[in-house]
Amino acid sequence: MKLINYKSNMAIFMAAILLVFTGCKAVDNANNKQKGAVIGAAGGAILGAIIGNNVGKGGNGELGAVIGGVVGGTAGVLIGQKMDKQAQEIEQEIPGAQVERVDDGIVVTFDEQSGVYFATDKYNINASSQSTLDKLASVFAEYPDTNILVVGHTDSVGSETYNMELSKNRAYAVTNYLKSKGLSSGRFTTNWFGESQPMYNNDTADGRSKNRRVNIAILPSEEMIDEARSQAGN
Repeated sequence: MKLINYKSNMAIFMAAILLVFTGCKAVDNANNKQKGAVIGAAGGAILGAIIGNNVGKGGNGELGAVIGGVVGGTAGVLIGQKMDKQAQEIEQEIPGAQVERVDDGIVVTFDEQSGVYFATDKYNINASSQSTLDKLASVFAEYPDTNILVVGHTDSVGSETYNMELSKNRAYAVTNYLKSKGLSSGRFTTNWFGESQPMYNNDTADGRSKNRRVNIAILPSEEMIDEARSQAGN
C-alpha cells in the first residue's frame, strides 16, 4: 500500500468552498513536511478526504470546528514530522487500510476491502475488525497528544433515515471499541453521514462496498500545537 499525500480534486473543491465562507487563502498541499509552513483553508483538505466533494450536513455537528486550521511556520513543520511518523506506523501495522497525510492530520479509510467492515445491516465489531482496530489502538497509544475523529458512512441501499442511524451506530461501535483499549475518551469525536456523502458510484456493487466505510482522522491536539509553537519560539 502506498502512503498518499492527498491532492485530489475533491480536496481542492472542498477547500474552495470553505474559502467562500472563511476568506482564508488556499494552499498548495504539496509536501508533508513543508505544508505546515503556510496557512490554508481551515480543515478543507481533511474534510474533502472524509466526505468527498459532497457539501452537506449530518451527524452531530460541524466538522470544521473539530478539524481546525493548518498550523503555520516552524510549528507546523514540527507537527508534520510527528504526523508523518505516525502515518508510517499505521501503514506498516495495517497494510490493508488507505492512509493519507492531509494538512496537519492523517485520514485512514476502512471499507469492506481494508480491515474494518460490517455485515449487512449490522454494526457490531467482528473478529477481523477487532484485530485491525487493536493494531490501530496500539499506534494511538504511542501518540497521546493527538485527537481522533471517527466518521461513519453507508451506501444508498435502504431509506435515508435508516442509513443515517446505521452509520451513527457503526461510527460509535468503532469509537467505543477504541476507547475500550484504554484510550482517553476526551480524544474522540464521533460523526456520521448515512448515505449522503458517497465517494463512489452507488450504482455498482464495488462502489457500494467502498461507500460502506468508516473514516478515522488523526488531528493534533491543542497540547501538541502549543508544544510545537513553544519549540519553534512562537
